[in-house]
Amino acid sequence: SGYSDDNSKWLAPAKAKKTQPKGNHVELSSDGEVEEGSWEMEEEEDGSSDEMVDDYGASSSEEEELLPIEKAALKQKPDREGLSEEDSEEEDEEEEEAEMASEQKMEQKEEEGPDVQLNLDIDEQFKLPTSEEIEKEDILFILFPPAEPPDLHVIHQRIQGNMEVLQDFGVKREEGRSRQEYLTLLRRDMAAYYSYSDFLLTKLMDIFPLPELINFLEANEVPRPVTIRTNTLKTRRRDLAQALINRGVNLDPLGKWSKTGLVIYDSTVPIGATPEYLAGHYMLQGASSLLPVMALAPQENERILDMCCAPGGKTSYIAQLMKNTGMILANDSSAERLRSVVGNLHRLGVTNAVVSNCDGRQFPKVLGGFDRVLLDAPCSGTGVISKDPAVKTNKDEQDILRCAHLQKELILSAIDAVNAASETGGYIVYCTCSVMVEENEWVVDYALKKRNVRLVPTGLDFGKEGFTRFKDRRFHPSLKSTRRFYPHTHNMDGFFIAKLKKFSNAIPQAQKEPAVKAAAPASVPDTIITEPLPKKKKLEESKADEEQKLPQPALKKKHSLQARRRPLKD
Repeated sequence: SGYSDDNSKWLAPAKAKKTQPKGNHVELSSDGEVEEGSWEMEEEEDGSSDEMVDDYGASSSEEEELLPIEKAALKQKPDREGLSEEDSEEEDEEEEEAEMASEQKMEQKEEEGPDVQLNLDIDEQFKLPTSEEIEKEDILFILFPPAEPPDLHVIHQRIQGNMEVLQDFGVKREEGRSRQEYLTLLRRDMAAYYSYSDFLLTKLMDIFPLPELINFLEANEVPRPVTIRTNTLKTRRRDLAQALINRGVNLDPLGKWSKTGLVIYDSTVPIGATPEYLAGHYMLQGASSLLPVMALAPQENERILDMCCAPGGKTSYIAQLMKNTGMILANDSSAERLRSVVGNLHRLGVTNAVVSNCDGRQFPKVLGGFDRVLLDAPCSGTGVISKDPAVKTNKDEQDILRCAHLQKELILSAIDAVNAASETGGYIVYCTCSVMVEENEWVVDYALKKRNVRLVPTGLDFGKEGFTRFKDRRFHPSLKSTRRFYPHTHNMDGFFIAKLKKFSNAIPQAQKEPAVKAAAPASVPDTIITEPLPKKKKLEESKADEEQKLPQPALKKKHSLQARRRPLKD
C-alpha cells in the first residue's frame, strides 16, 4: 500500500499461523505418516513464532538474516524429514537414555565424587616415599628438569592431608614413619607451592604452629589494604574523607585504635595524585607504621630523634602529634633516601624538623640528650613479603645475622642518645618489619643486658605478645610487654614493637674484669687503679726499676757516689 517495490512484502507485519497445541503435537508428513517434531521445524522455517518477529513487525525468516547455527539446523532438517517413524522414535529413545545416564552420573559425582576422590588422593599421597626414592627424585630433578611446572593442585592436596596427619599423628600416621619424615615432606611441598627457600621456610616453621603457618603464607600472597594517614596539621579526618568521597573514593575509618587512619577500598582517581594529596592533607602510609609512633607517644616541646627516618611517614606523624612544637631530628644514613623525606616534610607542612645524614651507630658522638628516640631499624623484611616477594628466596642465615648485628649496634646507640633525666621522656621505641626472633626479641634482650633500661608497656591494646623463650634460648620475662603484628591476624604488615625506659645514664661495666684489675684489693676503688699516675711518681718508679736491673756491686757504687755529692749540694 504505497510501496511498489520488492520491499513491500518485507515491510508487512508477519501473521502467526494458527497451530495445534503441544498436547496434540502431530502432523501428517507428505507420505501420510504421522511425523513428530515438525512443529518446531515449521516455526524455524516459516519464522511465524512471536520470538522471530523483530521490533518493526518484520519477519526474519529470510536465509540471509539467519545466524550460522540456524542455517546449520535448516541443513539438518531434510535428513530429519527423511527418517521413518520407527527411526525417529529409536533416535529419540537413544537421546533420552543418554540424557538420563548423564544426569545419573552428574548426581553421583555431586553426592559421592568429591569425597571419594579426596579420600583416594589422600590415601595415595600419604604413603610417604622412602629416603632412596626422595634422593632419586632429587637427582632426576637436577639432571632432567621437568618441561612443565609441578601440579600445584596435587601439592596443595598433599599439604592439607599431611597437616591432618600431623594434627592427629598418633592415630593417622603410617607405621614405621617418624614425625620428622612428615615434616620434611611438608616443608618440601610448602617450599614448592609457595615458592620459598628451604632456609626461610625452616625459620618460619620454628616461629609459627603449623595451622598458623599456612595462614601466614596465604596472607603473604595477598596485598595489604591501601591506607592513608590524615595530616591534622592541615585538615580533619572527617573533612578529608568527605572530599575524597566526592572524588569517587570508597573508604572507611581504619579502626577504633586510630584517629587519623583511613582504609581505601577502591578509587576512580589515583590516590597519590589528588589535589588533597598534593596539598599535604594526607600521607600514604601502611597501617603497621602508625603503631610505633603511637607507642612513642611524643609530647609537645620535646626533643625527639628519628634515627632511621626515610621516607618520612613516621617523622611527619610525630610532628603532627607535637603540633609542630619542639624539635625533631630526622636522621638517615642514606643521602639518596633523604630526598623523599625533605619532599614529604615540605608537602605536609612540617616546620619543627631538622634533617641530618649521619651513621646512626656514631650518633651519640654527634648529638645526645634527647627526650625520646624512635629506631625503625633496617631488617630482613620478612614481615612485608606481600610487598617484596623476592624476600622468599634471596635471604639466608648470613643476611639475618648481619641485620641482627647492625640492629644491636643501633639500639645501643639509640639508648645512649636518650637523656634518662628527662622530665617527660627517657623512652626508646625499637621496631622492625621482620618476624624473625633474631632481629626482635634477641636484640632487645641484648640491650637489656648492656644498658640501664627496662621494658614498659607499649600502650597498644592489641597485637600478640613477644617471645620469652625460643627453641633453646630464654629471654627476659619482661619481653611479654613487646608486641608482634602479623598479616594473617591483623591484616597489616608483619611488625615488631618494643618500648624501653632508660633509668640511668651510666653505662654498666662488663661482668668479666681484666685479670690485673681483679687482683687488686677490694677496698681500693676502681678509679684509683684506672686514673693516670702523677709525673713525679712515674719518675720514681722508673728509677726504682732501673736500680733493680743493675747488679749489686754497681748499685753500692751508685749509692756511695750519691752520698758524697749530697753535702756539696746542700
